[in-house]
Amino acid sequence: METKAVLAALAALAQETRLGIFRLLVQTGPEGMAATRIAEHMGIAPSSLSFHLKELSHSGLIGARQEGRFLFYSANMGAMDALMGFLTANCCGGVACLPAATTSCAQPTALMEK
Repeated sequence: METKAVLAALAALAQETRLGIFRLLVQTGPEGMAATRIAEHMGIAPSSLSFHLKELSHSGLIGARQEGRFLFYSANMGAMDALMGFLTANCCGGVACLPAATTSCAQPTALMEK
């Protein structure tokens, strides 16, 4: 992943509402969620949601598909994996780390709680 794409993804996620939307879409899975449902779940106005979805889309972290009158958004898991790979490429001094659950190198639960 190129530095410019990494910066765009991190900038998109560096805002509370967008981070919440992205996490919701990751939890939802590949089927995604209609924009109206995202707005209801997040408790934000459709106009605000549109702005945040545009930012996440431009960063490549989410994608959209149209079904009838509805737009369904889903997380781009490939982009998320690429971002995580970029961020952890030199983890543990360049020695490949074991999965987070089996090593002290990364403790995702502790990071999520902060």
